Amino acid sequence: MQLFNLQNKNIALSLTNLGAAIQTLCVPDRVGRPVNVVAGFNDISRYGDNPDYLGCIVGRCVNRIDSGRLRIDGTTYQLTLNEDGNHLHGGFEGFSKKVWTVKESTNHSLLLEYYSPDGEEGYPGNLHVTVHYALKDNALEIRYTAETDKPTPVNLTNHTYFNLTGFTDPLVTNHELKVNAREYSEKNLRNLPTGRLLPVADTPLDFKNPQCIGKNIDAFPRDHGYDHNFVLDRPHDGPALRAVGAVPAAELYDPTSGRLLTVFTDQPCLQVYTANWWTGAAKGPQGVDYVQHGAVALETQNFPDAPNHGAFPSGILRPGSLYKSTTIFEFGTK
Repeated sequence: MQLFNLQNKNIALSLTNLGAAIQTLCVPDRVGRPVNVVAGFNDISRYGDNPDYLGCIVGRCVNRIDSGRLRIDGTTYQLTLNEDGNHLHGGFEGFSKKVWTVKESTNHSLLLEYYSPDGEEGYPGNLHVTVHYALKDNALEIRYTAETDKPTPVNLTNHTYFNLTGFTDPLVTNHELKVNAREYSEKNLRNLPTGRLLPVADTPLDFKNPQCIGKNIDAFPRDHGYDHNFVLDRPHDGPALRAVGAVPAAELYDPTSGRLLTVFTDQPCLQVYTANWWTGAAKGPQGVDYVQHGAVALETQNFPDAPNHGAFPSGILRPGSLYKSTTIFEFGTK
């Protein structure tokens, strides 16, 4: 296990190769005072037992796969079942618990890789994965690649939780969230997509215009908050975005500090999760307990359970093809 510190004039970032996880991310407020705005652990060994997936890379597949079963080219594969009869976030020992190999390290970038063997957590194929963290001006860019020798599903994300006050306010219910999505994927009682895409208009999931996260957070008592997959709009890309194929997905704003986070991605979806099951048992580098609704995760992703829904992009990576994905977290103030 190693700890790496990246820095430029606007951002200071610390990462560990255990889970390829972000530990701290310090950005300034509207008067220039930097503070750590993400949830993490002081002791990097804690990332080996990280049930809330703080800051880590999730794979091979983020989110849930129904009953852990998938069928590829006539062959059925059974994945491990680690949550209510489903396969969640890559299984019992997914990428979030692996020690990644460091390939390149500079003052403002880090390239990590992991070789996932054929059959790991039930997945077919040997998979070579890389994740590249890079600080660029006022943004953190995360680039993923993967290659396989057998057809296999791949859906990677980073599971960082944000509290733009730096946890001086223990809750994010006063944060304003905007999500560029007209639709969300309906889910059943097991948190699996039904296959139907429904409009967000006139529902508590309508974040087309910025609204406080806490305004309707009690509308989902079974979830204890937001835990929903938004289907992103794909507006015309500007020149700066066209190079990576990423478009604006969401904005998160803290009126108290003035910090603004804009998320860009080339993925079709965004999972919004408001730390609904935090209990205050974990304490982070900020020295505060992480309580329910203390932060929000903005997980860029393909559709959940995509291999089992013909209308969704399947997410199956095949030999000879390269999985590529980019997510950008851009910070500013207003």
